[in-house]
Amino acid sequence: MSKPNMSDSNAHERLDAKHERNREQRIEGVKRWVEYIESEPPETWGPQQNAVVNDQLDAAQSVQTSVAHQQHVTDVAAEILEASDESDDDSE
Repeated sequence: MSKPNMSDSNAHERLDAKHERNREQRIEGVKRWVEYIESEPPETWGPQQNAVVNDQLDAAQSVQTSVAHQQHVTDVAAEILEASDESDDDSE
């Protein structure tokens, strides 16, 4: 087994740093979304969230994912909608 050379190590470190930046950006995005949904009524952000989920479902279907994966995504979306409907019922 050969030892990685310096450029391999540097490439690995750059990739790790990129992944960490991406992770931090995703976390910041989630925090901004939470602030937004806490400050706006569901009538405002609900359709926006539905559009994002629907676009993600369309994208998943267009990349020829397996039927099992498509079903998993559909099931998760249904669970989210069900939980959302239940929380709407609880708030009335």
